Amino acid sequence: MKLESNDIDRIVNSDEAAFCRFMEYYSSRLYHYVYALIGQKEPSEEVVSDVFFEVWKNRRTLAGIENMNAWIQTITYRKALSYLRKEKGKADLLLDDIGDFIFAPIQSPDEAMISREEMEKINNAIQQLPPKCKHVFFLAKIEGLPYKDIAALLDISVKTINNHIAFALEEIAKKLNIRF
Repeated sequence: MKLESNDIDRIVNSDEAAFCRFMEYYSSRLYHYVYALIGQKEPSEEVVSDVFFEVWKNRRTLAGIENMNAWIQTITYRKALSYLRKEKGKADLLLDDIGDFIFAPIQSPDEAMISREEMEKINNAIQQLPPKCKHVFFLAKIEGLPYKDIAALLDISVKTINNHIAFALEEIAKKLNIRF
């Protein structure tokens, strides 16, 4: 599913068909992201629904958003944390408190060239990363967000993002017996 070039303008003007295309475009990606944070199917679906409701409520401001991916990712992250805070009854939930960051199986064109066994090794190596490192790795390498957007989303420096990515790649390489 691809968004049409004028879909955002149509959504600003309350075009529900354009909004449906927007939801189809983002829903799977956002669901996997929330599921990675929450680890439960139904609550993840509810959080994604809340995200789309928030987008619809703020549709008049969409045309002014420079990076839609980063903007919607930020809303999703905050909604997932709000859900976790409510569920755990904590006022201050830290990313380290989230626990295992669960990755959905990676689906990419390269996957056809990588055996299932190798994919399992890669996913296992990723699972062994510290929670915050996994989260940064997910946002940068799976979601493809720019480092500066991740830094703003997580309220950390770009240098910290670089450190997390370097550490993650080093650890994954060790687990896969790859030498650089």
